[in-house]
Amino acid sequence: MDFEPADDLGRGAHEDGLARRRDRLPLDAPQDLERHAFRRARPAMAVAGPAALGHQLEQRIADALARDLDEAEFRHGRDLRRRAVLGEARRQHLEHLLDVVRLIQMDEIDDDEPADTAQAELAADFVRRRAAGDFEVDPESGFDPELNQAVLMPAARALYRSWFRVRMRGLEHVPADGAALVVANHSGVLPFDAIMLQVGVLDEHPAQRNLRLLGADLVYSIPVLGHIARASGHVPANPAEAERLLRSGELVGVFPEGFKGIGKPFSSRYQLQRFGRGGFARMALQTGVPLIPCAIVGAEEIYPMVADWTEVATRLKLPYFPITPLFPWLGPVGAIPLPSNWLIEFCDPVRTDGFTPGQHEDDDVISELADKVKDTIATKIDELLAERGPAFGDRLAE
Repeated sequence: MDFEPADDLGRGAHEDGLARRRDRLPLDAPQDLERHAFRRARPAMAVAGPAALGHQLEQRIADALARDLDEAEFRHGRDLRRRAVLGEARRQHLEHLLDVVRLIQMDEIDDDEPADTAQAELAADFVRRRAAGDFEVDPESGFDPELNQAVLMPAARALYRSWFRVRMRGLEHVPADGAALVVANHSGVLPFDAIMLQVGVLDEHPAQRNLRLLGADLVYSIPVLGHIARASGHVPANPAEAERLLRSGELVGVFPEGFKGIGKPFSSRYQLQRFGRGGFARMALQTGVPLIPCAIVGAEEIYPMVADWTEVATRLKLPYFPITPLFPWLGPVGAIPLPSNWLIEFCDPVRTDGFTPGQHEDDDVISELADKVKDTIATKIDELLAERGPAFGDRLAE
């Protein structure tokens, strides 16, 4: 809120107080706000146990940022544009820091466990380094490994473990290092299958590999969503980006069905759509990396799409606008994904390093490779569906 003294005397005293603080706290730079807020929060970290640390740190950051930004707004009260910018800065940086510090309020924290104490200290150190700008981002893709592992993946992890209760198998087929191209089926209206695949590989693979997913251009045209996608390691699905990642030894993931897969009606669930024109197979041939088929069961049921409202989709410039039994009828509640049971399994790799350079552009070879991967995924989906049983409720066997 804006501070408005009752009279000129009160205003003068307030301005004098602000002037005395300017040398200690330059409020023009957002990073200065973060550093100052963290400096104020440091006493809480020195005296609090791990269980209370998050609450104290969160409150001190909130109080510091709110108070200091209110004073900054008063100084620039006659400049409405400046005040709007500062108000937005308050919202963005406060939300950023609070998201981070809440890491140390996770359920796993226990005052009696030294390992969890270390986790809380790591979270506090993470806040300190972010505020000081002491972190690295891939200049070509925008990938921020530390932010991804400390902030973005924990949010996905809650869905993976507690909501969808994903079971992942076949990770022995995913190499511990070096390049490979994971090819998976795509479904579910929104790309939760991509996020679950990414967090599962990071958490359950012995090498904790980052799966670099290829995403549709639509994702990167949306400012906030595009930034989050890049920070988490996703890149636009174009041949140049894919080749760059594979030649640098990255583990890359692709969903050849694209929007035709993720936006298909519930009546067509678990029926694979066309795998593009085999571009993923051509890329694997050119780079000599193995293709790893991956079957995902569970995503089809999270948003059972009964119709596509094409008029709305056209107006919003979207590939489809889903109608489900709950959405849009129940508003935001209808957008909550249903807690289906998930199984994800990686299959035997399909090698591509035995082909001659002349076969890399051979349409017959490319088509044969793409069909082999697609058939492998389709067969595995049928097996997983039979094993899983009902899509909802308690599993018959774990």
